[in-house]
Amino acid sequence: MSRIPAVDPASATGPVKPLLDGVHRGLGATPNLFRVAAQSASALEGMVMLFGAVAKGQLDAKTREAVALAVSEANGCDYCLSAHTALGRQAGLSDEALAGAREGRGDDPRGTAVLRLARTIVERRGHLGDAELVEARRAGLTDGEIIEVVVNVALTTLTNYVNEVAATEIDFPIVHHCAR
Repeated sequence: MSRIPAVDPASATGPVKPLLDGVHRGLGATPNLFRVAAQSASALEGMVMLFGAVAKGQLDAKTREAVALAVSEANGCDYCLSAHTALGRQAGLSDEALAGAREGRGDDPRGTAVLRLARTIVERRGHLGDAELVEARRAGLTDGEIIEVVVNVALTTLTNYVNEVAATEIDFPIVHHCAR
């Protein structure tokens, strides 16, 4: 059971109601992550807006889902692993690609560079050296894409932390992180 209760979309009011309605329209459901975040209208609005903004970026849905899986595995968040496994499948990731993303492996050198960068950002809390940026650029990432990787890592870390603090009830087929 969640330590912070999920808001029932049917009884939501004020600025929360249209935000939850928008999530439902976009995803076809209202995942518990958003329902828990709805305890704070400003937190929910920020989260929804950031998801919308990154979706308009240079990184495609498969790449964003792979980054979310790599970050969620590194942070040990079963809710986000479960959600992004389902969303990754919807985006077209194969079972092999889903498993590889969790391990920081992409389907090609560029994809692996993206996931390696994402995992390194998490593990080093953003404190990268020049070598990591050179490696990412050598694999073909532009500076804009590097920034988008950072923002996707931050967004996923945000959702990981919300779910871990709240103990959000998983409403996707459950996927557990690998014990380290």
